[in-house]
Amino acid sequence: MKNRTYIILLIVFWGCERQTPQKEPISNPKVDSIKELVNIAKTAKELPLQDKKAYLTDAEKLTTELSQDTVQLKQLSEISLAYKKLEDSLEFRRTNTLLLKMSQNLNENTVLGYSHWDLASFFNSHGVTDSSFYHYKKALKSFEQLPADSTSKSLRARMYYNMARLQDSYKDYLGGEISATTAIKIFDELEDNYRLYNSYSALGMLANGIGDSDKALKSYEKAREYLDKSTRNNKVDLILQNQNNIASVYLNTENFGRAKQVYQQLLSSPNLKEEKPETYEKALGSLSYSILKADNDTEKANELLHEAFMFNVESGDKYDRARLHYYNAELSAAKGNTEEAIDEAKEAYAIAKETYNNDRSLDALRLLNRLDPVNSQSYFEEYYLLDEAISEEERTKRDKFARIRMETDDIIEENQILAKEKQVWVYAAMLLIIFGIGFMAIVSLYVSNNQLKFRQKQQESNQEIYNLMLSQQGKFEEGKQLEQKRISEELHDGILGEMLGIRLILSGLNNREDQASIEQRAALIEKLRELEEEIRTISHELNHASYEKFHNFIVSLEDMIDGIQKSSGISCSFVYDKKVHWDSLLGDIKINAYRIVQESLKNCVKHAKSKNVSISFQSMDDNLKLTITDDGVGFDPKRKKKGIGLRNIISRVKKIKGVLDIDSKPEKGTTIKVMIPAKYVEFEISDKTEAINV
Repeated sequence: MKNRTYIILLIVFWGCERQTPQKEPISNPKVDSIKELVNIAKTAKELPLQDKKAYLTDAEKLTTELSQDTVQLKQLSEISLAYKKLEDSLEFRRTNTLLLKMSQNLNENTVLGYSHWDLASFFNSHGVTDSSFYHYKKALKSFEQLPADSTSKSLRARMYYNMARLQDSYKDYLGGEISATTAIKIFDELEDNYRLYNSYSALGMLANGIGDSDKALKSYEKAREYLDKSTRNNKVDLILQNQNNIASVYLNTENFGRAKQVYQQLLSSPNLKEEKPETYEKALGSLSYSILKADNDTEKANELLHEAFMFNVESGDKYDRARLHYYNAELSAAKGNTEEAIDEAKEAYAIAKETYNNDRSLDALRLLNRLDPVNSQSYFEEYYLLDEAISEEERTKRDKFARIRMETDDIIEENQILAKEKQVWVYAAMLLIIFGIGFMAIVSLYVSNNQLKFRQKQQESNQEIYNLMLSQQGKFEEGKQLEQKRISEELHDGILGEMLGIRLILSGLNNREDQASIEQRAALIEKLRELEEEIRTISHELNHASYEKFHNFIVSLEDMIDGIQKSSGISCSFVYDKKVHWDSLLGDIKINAYRIVQESLKNCVKHAKSKNVSISFQSMDDNLKLTITDDGVGFDPKRKKKGIGLRNIISRVKKIKGVLDIDSKPEKGTTIKVMIPAKYVEFEISDKTEAINV
């Protein structure tokens, strides 16, 4: 934060990632400062997340000093987009909502369209496809209000393309074809070869989805023609993608001979294995399956499939691994190894379920039904239930898309009707003013317009409520399950520790000789012991946990250690690595580390009869090493029954993904070592950048 001014003076002005139809004139010093602050927040990887947010906060304050016009909206739009890149969903939604409201008030359709576009991309990245489709549709409507030039036409076509991709994902093939075709018409008029390639590829995917292989192949061939005309730097990668799409059509239609030829051609591409190992692995697996089905060459298919498995293990792509296990099941069945084939099909089904690969799950169940006739009934029932669930989900999504299209089109149509009526009433008013009734006509139009706006606002509010319901689903049950464990561990680790200290202090006071004091203190000690046992019983009965945040972490540790030292009389030493930013540790690491030390010291006082205890907290590479050593009576970790205190230590170490090592022998003392992965409340921008809008 101290170097902010210095960085601003040194930083140069970079180009914005999202395209805008016009270039902003660089003449306003405040605008220049805003752009510099936003660029620092987006590109300065060495800055902590909080500092980046602080830059954006400063930039937003400067925008409030600008006049409320297009310049202010564009700067606020860049700030909102920067929050999205930082994955700060809360601030992105806040600034995006502000943008939507301001651009509507100023009738600034360009910024309004971009704001809906950003929101659609946000929902799509979070898997809320119906809301994403809705905002793509709203963006399209805003861009349609712009003057018809090459920029506005391209923006409209990109919205149609994005909607087509969403419709393909939920098998709304008819609606997707309409959207993709509309995009193609506009891009063809603009001679945008790269986006024509994308749109024809989308059209090919939609045709392949409905089983129209001829149309799919023609679309992919057309996509290749436009790709050859384009000047994209990644043209070679896109050609490989196009070849893979064509081969997949042949594979899906069981034209295994033609699929084999295309996959062999694809695999012969120079440097594919080194530069695109994932594409190489997928093509290799598909080629092995094509050879198995076309030539029944099990030996060659097995060789290729084995190599594909090796690449898949290196890449860690579990989604595609289900496909390879399915192919291996088919291969084993062709060899006559039915038991092995069943095992491979079950593995394919298990991985497909884990990765939500519904199509592959259905394929695996069909294969199991064929290979394992003894259990075919159960496979059939499971297949039926899964197929019904998938169909219902897809049907629901298609209905939502249809309603969004219908409602939006109805609103556009009503606006057009109202616009025409308004013209009629204007002409009529000119005549009616002569007769003295023009005022009533204007009031009527005003009321109609307000009613329409109210319906639009109501529709947007209903959509927002739906989104909130999606995001909050399940949180109630989670909170219910966590509360009991929090009470359990806090009773045992916190209250019992304090009570132990009180009991030790009272024991020291028993040295007084008068009989009344001795009896009184003995009674108090007995009551504390009974209460301690009662709380211990409650602690054993509870079971789920919650975390809390610690501030001034080292100070809290020192206070706790000092308190136990004074109350128990044992000598405690505590050392820690002063280079570590302890207060920046994640909250669950701090609370669990604190409780581990507290429980260990309590065991030293209560069970080990220690005189000296040393605590060390040091940094080792990307880990933190916590060491607690005492000179007490020790125990045999393998034989001794673990009490709730030691079980709590083990539980807390597991929560923070640490490694626990207990070294103890009778009469030799005890050493507890915990290796904890160091995680901090910071954020690093990935080197990989993705355009928000395609």
